Amino acid sequence: MKDLTPPKDSLNPIEIASRDEIAALQLERMKWSLRHAYENVAHYKAAFDAKGVHPDDLKTLADLAKFPFTTKLDLRANYPFGMFAVPREQVARIHASSGTTGQPTVVGYTERDLKVWGEVVARSLRASGLKPGDLLHNAYGYGLFTGGLGIHLGADALGLTTVPISGGMTQRQVRLIEDFRPKGITVTPSYALSILDEYAAQGLDPRQSPLQVGIFGAEPWTNAMRREIEDAFDMHAVDIYGLSEVMGPGVANECVETKDGLHIWEDHFYPEIIDPVTGEVLPDGEMGELVFTSLSKEAFPIIRYRTRDLTRLLPGTARSMRRMEKITGRSDDMIILRGVNVFPTQIEEQLMEVKALAPHFQIELSRPDRMDQMRILTEAAQGSEAVEARAVAAKDLAHRIKSIIGISVKVDVADPGGVERSQGKAVRILDKRPKD
Repeated sequence: MKDLTPPKDSLNPIEIASRDEIAALQLERMKWSLRHAYENVAHYKAAFDAKGVHPDDLKTLADLAKFPFTTKLDLRANYPFGMFAVPREQVARIHASSGTTGQPTVVGYTERDLKVWGEVVARSLRASGLKPGDLLHNAYGYGLFTGGLGIHLGADALGLTTVPISGGMTQRQVRLIEDFRPKGITVTPSYALSILDEYAAQGLDPRQSPLQVGIFGAEPWTNAMRREIEDAFDMHAVDIYGLSEVMGPGVANECVETKDGLHIWEDHFYPEIIDPVTGEVLPDGEMGELVFTSLSKEAFPIIRYRTRDLTRLLPGTARSMRRMEKITGRSDDMIILRGVNVFPTQIEEQLMEVKALAPHFQIELSRPDRMDQMRILTEAAQGSEAVEARAVAAKDLAHRIKSIIGISVKVDVADPGGVERSQGKAVRILDKRPKD
């Protein structure tokens, strides 16, 4: 892999500012954001008043803990435009969630918000090793999902040449990668595996592809998956983080020279880690739920938004701004199986250790009697299709999961290609238990 470390003189000065300078800017912007939300969003005025706090009560950054949390339920209750802090006519763009699990959540951006979004995504792409003039293959979905258009904003701001291919049509993805010769690709890690499968189907060596860096996000993925992708493509694989309620992609990003966690762009997004049960703010270094407050958003300020993502905050390394550890899972994705807490990423880590199995899987939950059961559906790697090899691999994976995670599971190994492929975010859990 080539050294893609960006030159220091290409960085925004705030990226390498002192912690005191960053904190001073955060306090100034946080005071503005709290007041902007309180004065222009009825929900925030009511929530602040109910808790007995006022924007003037913020004297230090630690005072933010006095203010109420915002949850996805709050956003749904104010559907569609109740959380906007500017007149609808001043909103330049609207994005929304799919709404597959309930009322969609709607977010808006002023022209200035779009400019800031472009700047933080450009910062993320540069931290990933891209520079002006490079070609980017953008395979995130375009539309109401923030991924495709958010990355495109940052690519334009950085001066990249963008191929806006979106997701799907995997054969064409490979053809355009080979024909257009992009340096970078932005894509979900699960769909990157589908692209890898298509390379094999076309008899092409992915290590000879032009790709030098993959920028992966929109779903949790492990360091074991990083090693698999980097080795398969002979390229760097870095993590990008974002969610539409806070901005979209570009809230945080790994630096290609260290790959040691995602630097949060703290001049625009203030992070906290809380105990997911009590809501208590935890010190840096402790694992908990990630909470964000926007510091500069005009159309859709967000105050102490509970992301449900589980991580911890760490000191800066390649940049002064604090890092968040790779997301290990979401509090609402956690499976409790016979009293044991399980995350899909834990299953993925063990699967990656069994070389006779491909890195595709789904978790099926059922309750045939009084006890919950878990079935892991995976597939044989190319060259390991024999019945005996599958049986050995299934037994190996089940043993690893029992030994490391502490649960008994049934493992079924399908033919290569037998697990449904993702063309965006992977569907990892199929919950077939009866609804009580």
